[in-house]
Amino acid sequence: MQTVQLISVTPEQLQNAIIEGVKTQLQDLKKHFEPKTPNEYLTRVEVAELLKINLATVHNWTKKSILISYQIGGRVYYKRNEVENAIVELKK
Repeated sequence: MQTVQLISVTPEQLQNAIIEGVKTQLQDLKKHFEPKTPNEYLTRVEVAELLKINLATVHNWTKKSILISYQIGGRVYYKRNEVENAIVELKK
């Protein structure tokens, strides 16, 4: 372990320097921090209701890779954010 000697620095100055350094780091972290939101999974029926389409269209869009499906134990799910991102803006 290394030792550090501080010459002509009072304990208050050292404390203030540390506090200012921590404040700066926290402000930088706040600017770039994005809380992680958990994935919300939707069933095929929920996707059909959300997009106001029928189940056949959900199936066809999945086959065409317009929608990405995930499977757990024979059940098919879709990530809500991926379904919403599949909606594209029309060019005028």
